[in-house]
Amino acid sequence: MKWHHAHRKNPITQASPRWLRGSMISLAVVFSLGQTWSVPARSADSVIAERAAEPDLVTLNFVDAEIAGVAKLIGEITGKNFLIDPRVKGKIDIVSARPVTKGLVYEIFLSALRLQGYAVVENRGVISILPEADAKLYPGGGSSDRARAQGDQIQTRVFALTHESVADMMPTLRPLIAANNTITAVPNSNTLIITDYASNLQRIARIIEAIDQPAATDAVMIPLYHASALDAAVTINRLFADSAPAAQGVNPAQRTTIVADGRSNSLLVRAGDPARMGQIRQLAAMLDTPTSTAGNIHVVYLKNAEAVKVAETLRGIFSADNSAIGGSSAPGQSSAAGAGSQTSSAYTPGIIQADAATNSIIITAPDAIYNNLRAVLERLDVRRLQVYVEALIVEITASKAAEFGIQWQDLGGLNQPGSQVFGGTNFGGVGQNIIGVAQNPTSAGPGLNIGVVNGTVTLGGAQILNLGVLVRALATDSNANILSTPTLLSLDNEDAKIVIGQNVPFITGQYAISGASTTPSPFQTIERKDVGLTLRIRPQISEGGLVRLQIFQEVSSIADTSNAAGVITNKRSVETTVLANDGQIIVIGGLIQDSVSDGVSKVPLLGDIPVLGGLFRQNTRSRTKTNLMVFLRPTVLRDAQRADSLTSDRYDYIRGQQIEAAPAPRVILPNFPSPLLPAQPGGQRAATGEPR
Repeated sequence: MKWHHAHRKNPITQASPRWLRGSMISLAVVFSLGQTWSVPARSADSVIAERAAEPDLVTLNFVDAEIAGVAKLIGEITGKNFLIDPRVKGKIDIVSARPVTKGLVYEIFLSALRLQGYAVVENRGVISILPEADAKLYPGGGSSDRARAQGDQIQTRVFALTHESVADMMPTLRPLIAANNTITAVPNSNTLIITDYASNLQRIARIIEAIDQPAATDAVMIPLYHASALDAAVTINRLFADSAPAAQGVNPAQRTTIVADGRSNSLLVRAGDPARMGQIRQLAAMLDTPTSTAGNIHVVYLKNAEAVKVAETLRGIFSADNSAIGGSSAPGQSSAAGAGSQTSSAYTPGIIQADAATNSIIITAPDAIYNNLRAVLERLDVRRLQVYVEALIVEITASKAAEFGIQWQDLGGLNQPGSQVFGGTNFGGVGQNIIGVAQNPTSAGPGLNIGVVNGTVTLGGAQILNLGVLVRALATDSNANILSTPTLLSLDNEDAKIVIGQNVPFITGQYAISGASTTPSPFQTIERKDVGLTLRIRPQISEGGLVRLQIFQEVSSIADTSNAAGVITNKRSVETTVLANDGQIIVIGGLIQDSVSDGVSKVPLLGDIPVLGGLFRQNTRSRTKTNLMVFLRPTVLRDAQRADSLTSDRYDYIRGQQIEAAPAPRVILPNFPSPLLPAQPGGQRAATGEPR
């Protein structure tokens, strides 16, 4: 193919009459001093056919060339269709010292446009050339087209960040994007929307990929296949976990934390130093190796549970696993092979034994079975919750009584000779009867006692007062307010009991022999019983914090010891099962009693006479009102800090009461030190006052 200039010879190429040298196609368009050198007009079909026959190399030399003319020539070479915005004006220079392939012609053209502040947008086979600032507003060049987008073509891509925040990434990426192009952050989805040249977007993608990495402090899971993750975590923690003194000056993000997950038999590791993470991985791989023997002896020391009881639970699980294994083949084996391998090392029977002295469990079992038992053991050996129960027993009693009566008698003629008549009215018992008072005035009951005495008389050989009239008036009003607060602290699902009172003997039988030659000493059998306040509970805490309480509470007292049949006691008891929230006060039992009595002692007929009948009767009236309630308040102690806080409150309260009860110093009497609890190391918080 030969292209010649149409008007005159090109002075630049005059020495070379042909632009074609060997296998190279040389296309030159020179714009100099307003003179235009152009190629002769030829049909497009003949040009394309001649180009196809030549090697795919092109030399581009454009000096001060109009963008529209260059776009036309580039379109002929690449076969692309260009649509030029009217605002696109200017000239470009492209000089290639060496031939380039046709595939690079379009890329070189895009780079030249980019230097002039113009960009291209390709949509449905049409390439629009327009100002760079407006390129992002046109369709095309989306994220779906990035595979075929050219390096200097405007493109929009969406980057979804996984680890880093878009707010932190924006200041880093903004300087790397052309001023006319945009970057937008979407915080809700943690994504970035960037519009820029395709080549720059590829660079930004690599930067985002390098920065958007898991932080060094993120947890990493290391699965174990042979060793127990719980045991491996203890071993690795001893080597790698930061000790308390050394960790004081260490950044918290650089500390190492290793936690075992018994369910997946994996280690959860978080290390701020990548080198430390690599060492932990290497050590975990070394520990996670199968052992050479079928039954390994493992000793597990328990922290909270009781070894003897836990061992019984594990034996039940272990025997159930062995029975299931004996009836099925091992994983990865056929049924026939499994039947023949039931006695293989993988399913060798093991031993579970508890050592009560060290509160530890000895397990002899293959790795697979031991890992399962070890995971169960870790869940059983947890700190058990405690319940602090306060039983509030409140008893309020109000008693009111009134008495009024007039008694009289005539004893004046008892010492006269002959027959004499005497009589009178007598009401009430000892201390109230006029005859009893006449015999012993000091036996008069409480209240107002007014009498008329006329000397003494002899009655039945005894000399008594000649008491003619006795007027008694009495009104009593008594109140009682009793508050008892027995308290108990108990483990979850464990019985607890407190008894405050006396141990009283009760006669249950007597024996004596009579009529024999020798009379043995009589004897009697007795049974001692607690009389006082008794509280017995069994708490059970649910996962949601609800407390189920089995309660037995009793308040008893001695009422009478003079009864011939034995001691008489008063008793108030309640036995029930209730549900309560943590810290909630509930009522579990009570008694509300109101009794009124009205009594009249009188002489028939005479006592019914209005006004005058009062001389022949005695009135008594009383009212007793009793309010007895039993309340309960359980408090769940989930950790040692909560237990310490509650104990400190009670400790300070009792110490404050001791300080108040100390005797005041006297000048005459010696001062003896009063018993006093020592002050707490943390300082006394409440010297006096009720506990919380």
